[in-house]
Amino acid sequence: MNCRHVGGMLVGIVSIWLAMGGIAQAQATRTWVSGVGDDANPCSRTAPCKTFAGAISKTAAGGEISTLDPGGFGAVTITKSITISGDGTLSGILAAGTNGVIVNAGVNDVVILRNLSIHGAGTGINGIRFLAGRLLHVEDCTISGFTNRGIDVVHSSTTTPGHLSVIDSTITNIGSVAVRVDNGAGAVSPSASLSNVRIDRALIGFDVLKAGVGTIGGSIITNVTNQAAVAENTAVLNVVDSTISSNGTGVSAFSAGSTIRITDARIFNNATGVNIAAGGTGDRFGTSQVFGNGTDVVGALTFRTSL
Repeated sequence: MNCRHVGGMLVGIVSIWLAMGGIAQAQATRTWVSGVGDDANPCSRTAPCKTFAGAISKTAAGGEISTLDPGGFGAVTITKSITISGDGTLSGILAAGTNGVIVNAGVNDVVILRNLSIHGAGTGINGIRFLAGRLLHVEDCTISGFTNRGIDVVHSSTTTPGHLSVIDSTITNIGSVAVRVDNGAGAVSPSASLSNVRIDRALIGFDVLKAGVGTIGGSIITNVTNQAAVAENTAVLNVVDSTISSNGTGVSAFSAGSTIRITDARIFNNATGVNIAAGGTGDRFGTSQVFGNGTDVVGALTFRTSL
């Protein structure tokens, strides 16, 4: 092997090593976006990106995208563990005619969305779609103006059930279902918990399907056309310390095999307070109050002193 050939090989190896180093450097643990940023930037604090989509490719798995100043940072698809945080400013996602956030991550990935305003402008499809991942945590967010669903869970894993956690958030002005929890064909059923969440103006409020488990606590659901909180098929829905008022139906075990459990809740001023379909189960615990509805209870709502 002549010296020229060896030299060429060394140059090639060094070039590959430098390129790999450049890729590694591009994956920062914390990146930044700004209303006056540019996606050609490295997404550093002094040279921020313009959009969440631009920043996510430069953020390492498990890292965080933060916002420097108010702005609209665009729809984004998430395929890895990451935090997107708008703490301290107005961080908007305008998703007219499309989905705001799509989470399609790995089976063990955790995605956190915090302090975001996700707005569909009356033509957006879904505020958030959760397709895959171990945990989606939504905190201090406002989701509004979507024609289909505010948060749409259609989990795809056949081995690991995903979980949706929503706290301190508002979901309003939704054309179909504010929060819907489902799984794809052959997938295991996910679970969901809502805490201190306000749902206002939707066709259906909190809908748990198939064999899923949903819990809503310390929350308010109002101005929903059909069911404010509903379990379908063999799903279980727990309603804890929540106010459900001025809806079509307050809480419903919609199908044979579905179960609702109501404890320390206030259900009033609905057309129907509680509805339990034939073959469904309705249990009431503690100081739950069902009163002042057009019809308070349809079906068999059983008062229990313990689980």
